[in-house]
Amino acid sequence: MWTCRNGVMTHVTNSIFKDGYPFYLNTIMFAPAVIGQGTPEQQAIWLKKALNYEIIGTFAQTELGHGTFIRGLETTAHYDPRTQEFILNSPTLTSYKWWPGSLGHTANYAIVVAQLHTQGVCHGIHLFIVQIRDEETHEPLPGIKIGEIGTKLGMHTINNGFLGFENVRIPREHMLMKYSKVLEDGSYVRSPSNRLTYGTMIFVRVVMLQHSAFYLAKASTIAIRYSAVRRQCTIKPGELEVQILDYRTQQYKLFPYLAASFAIRFTAICSWNMYSEVIAELEGDLERLPELHELLCCLKAICTTIAAHGVETCRLSCGGHGYMTCSNLPSLYGFAAGACTYEGENTVMLLQTARYLMKAWQQAVGGMAMTPTVAYLKQAISGNNGLQYWDNSTACIVRGFQEVAAGKIKQCAENMSKRIQEGFSPQDAWNMTSIELVQCAEAHAHAFIVEKFVTSVAEFNASVSLKTVLTQLSDLYILFSLLHNSGDFLMYTNMKPVDVSNLQNQMEIILSQLRPNAVGIVDGFDFHDETLRSALGAWDGQVYERMFEAASKSPLNKDPLNESFQKYLKPLLKSNM
Repeated sequence: MWTCRNGVMTHVTNSIFKDGYPFYLNTIMFAPAVIGQGTPEQQAIWLKKALNYEIIGTFAQTELGHGTFIRGLETTAHYDPRTQEFILNSPTLTSYKWWPGSLGHTANYAIVVAQLHTQGVCHGIHLFIVQIRDEETHEPLPGIKIGEIGTKLGMHTINNGFLGFENVRIPREHMLMKYSKVLEDGSYVRSPSNRLTYGTMIFVRVVMLQHSAFYLAKASTIAIRYSAVRRQCTIKPGELEVQILDYRTQQYKLFPYLAASFAIRFTAICSWNMYSEVIAELEGDLERLPELHELLCCLKAICTTIAAHGVETCRLSCGGHGYMTCSNLPSLYGFAAGACTYEGENTVMLLQTARYLMKAWQQAVGGMAMTPTVAYLKQAISGNNGLQYWDNSTACIVRGFQEVAAGKIKQCAENMSKRIQEGFSPQDAWNMTSIELVQCAEAHAHAFIVEKFVTSVAEFNASVSLKTVLTQLSDLYILFSLLHNSGDFLMYTNMKPVDVSNLQNQMEIILSQLRPNAVGIVDGFDFHDETLRSALGAWDGQVYERMFEAASKSPLNKDPLNESFQKYLKPLLKSNM
């Protein structure tokens, strides 16, 4: 199993960071789903084909009418014991699969999520491998209704598609049956645990953290290089125009998101290590799966949100030139923004984490043992949090993030209980408290990211100079995050208003310390110009020459006199004479 997993991870790291990679779903979802849910026999058949690109797979879950509410999916798979086949149908327009990447024109196989029916009973959603196009001609197979969904904000080369079924038959063996099974006579064998289906989702979300770090690193590289070339205005009268990177406001826009790219990258590494450990124990111990699942839910939400905000901030920091497609920042934003929705809409992800946190709080109150990621709750209840006073140190701030999270979780639990006591049902009380629940999950994620960033930098084996820069980046990230949420720290920790002013000064000092190394840091990402695809962020710094070259290639500049003049403008001018 581990050979397969590491093999998939190798394919992921080789292809994952190519913007618009059209085979992305084959690597990141089709193959991992076969590993996570397929029998050894199914893996032997399908994994080799997928990783060798003998077939191109996608993952068809979301429907036109249902995305987040997976149990509400309408696609059906009825088992026919006479032929030992499943019959797939899309009974309504809203049951059409909608959004799967590569589906529009690229994929010829799909793992389809459908409601399993056998012996007159619906057993909920299961996974089925379905051939959707002929392997030779690439024509859609009979009963397959397929196409591309149209223009989107970004990710234009992913060819997201729609998919419908009309009495499409597949062999019984095409149901992924590592855990749940349908026998030849139609008997259903239930999975030992519903938790076993978490594996593929967790894997994808770990990879999405890597994506978020990558998008931020690319956007930071473009914006910081551009800001080192661009000169505008003077700081002191009579002096030459200065590099806009020398303006403190520009540093404040860019450096925190440069730091965030490192924070998310270290978080992704820690998450991958946790994932590897849990998967290794999966056959015998399922206790850590819920913790990892809830953690990746909130990390996916927070990291993709940070990345989207960061890429857009980098675009804005480049002024009008950042609005040009030749900057590649609009395209990057399209990728980063899309991640906030696919593989779990972020608000829903945070609410899933919040549900786990409410249970964890009750366990902490009851004196039960706590899993590592929520162990701080027990310290909060006992009062042994180590923060008798606030000293603005890194360790103090890290602990402060945990105190904020614990305080918000406690407040949510108390408000839920109060509303139930007032006569509201638990479901209504949950909905009424949902804003606070989202916020407590956000705080929990921030506490994890901050702690892992600081710990990872402290343990990182590097030269003194590199360690100094990494420490500056981690300090900047935690200060920037704290100051954006200073009200929470004033409310839930011993921090005082005067500390806010001191921390602001401390953050501004770090901005000035990072300025001399900013270009060197982004050069360290080693992005080739072919990867950045940006006139603003090319390694040679020839911003204006590259922008003019890009403008010269515009189809509208092919002829000095555009045909629209004779067709529309000239008649209009004559009519107004």
